[in-house]
Formats: sequence, C-alpha cells, structure tokens
Amino acid sequence: MRRWHSKFGLLSGAILAQQLLLLVRRHSVKLVANMASNKVRKEKNEKLDAFEEQVGQALVDLESSGSEIKSELRELFISSAKEVECAKGKTAVVLFVPYRLLQKFHKIQTRLVRELEKKFSGKPVLIIAQRRIVPRERKGARLHSQKRPVSRTLTSVHNLILEDLVFPTEIVGKRMRYKVDGTRLLRVLLDPKEQQNAEYKIDTFQSVYKKLTGKDVTFEFPITSE
Repeated sequence: MRRWHSKFGLLSGAILAQQLLLLVRRHSVKLVANMASNKVRKEKNEKLDAFEEQVGQALVDLESSGSEIKSELRELFISSAKEVECAKGKTAVVLFVPYRLLQKFHKIQTRLVRELEKKFSGKPVLIIAQRRIVPRERKGARLHSQKRPVSRTLTSVHNLILEDLVFPTEIVGKRMRYKVDGTRLLRVLLDPKEQQNAEYKIDTFQSVYKKLTGKDVTFEFPITSE
C-alpha cells in the first residue's frame, strides 16, 4: 500500500509539474505577444499577422539588448510591416511608421536598419511614413469642410514615398520619360556621393515603389565631372 501511495504521489507530482510548465509557456507566449504588439500598433487595434509579430519581437530584442540605439527605441513603434517581393528573387522588409515619428526614426535609421537586416538574414529593410491620400473633390460636390492639403494629394504622397525609400541618400533631380506606347517612366537622380552606400539597393527601391504606387521608376547616379 505504501509503495502504491508513493508511486501515486510521484505521478501526481509529475502531472503537476507538467501543468505548471504549460502555464509558464502560455504566459511567456502571451507576454512576448504583448511586447511585440506594443512595438507594432495597428489602426483600430487590428490583430498583428505572423510577420508583424516577428518584426515586433525583433524591435523588442534590440530594445532590451545592449544595442546602442535601445534608449531611442523605447519611445518608438511602427504602424505595420510587410514583405515585398523584389527583382531577382529578393525580398524586402518594409516598415510603415507613424508620420509624427518619422524624424525620430531618421535619427537612428542607419543603425536600426543595419541591426534589423542582420536579424532578417540580410534582407533590405526600408522605412516609410504612413500617409493618407485625400481624394480630389469633384466639381459641385465638396467632400471635406476644409480645402485638401497639398501634402495629402496623390502626387505629393508618392513624391514623399520616394524620399523615404532612399533616405539618407538625397534626391538631386527628377526626369519624366514618355515612351512610344504612351506610358511614363520617372527617372530619379540620386546624390552621387552616396553611390557606394545606396547602389546595391536600387533594384529594391524600384520594386517597392512599383508595389506601393503602381508606377515605374528608375534610380540613377548622375556622372559628375571632377
């Protein structure tokens, strides 16, 4: 009888230990999910998808590690994240950030992108502000109480996306090329001083801009005379 009680006690202890382990694991999963959601705050409290949780966790890891940008990251978060298929079978990571936080992201962008690209196996990481396009009003039908801000027009938002894509490289010129079939191709001239740092991302810039706007664009570095 004593042996039976002894075995029963051991079995009960093992079951209890397994239950406690399951509770700890569930709590840890919820804790990690909550921390990730704190770094990716979607509109209307929408649920994060699997990739956004992964990005959120990467930001949490950088914030909690010995990273040189951890103090700046504490007050920053993103609105959403997605993977974009690019030319030559590559994939880019695009982070959309609240417009009001864009300048703060710019201050650490070079270092942040470098750390995130390590975590995402070398995939290029791009940071773009979340902007809203206000549609053009029809004649005789006013949609808004105030006049549409220039910064909310389709053209303005698309131009600002270009600037975000290539940051910290500056755009020094633009040329519109009209093809025989009637289509247009925008040529964007980048600061040649940054060619060594940005040239390897040109294909990524083109693919992501096409994906976000539906427009074709090429990026070039003008030749400068010494």
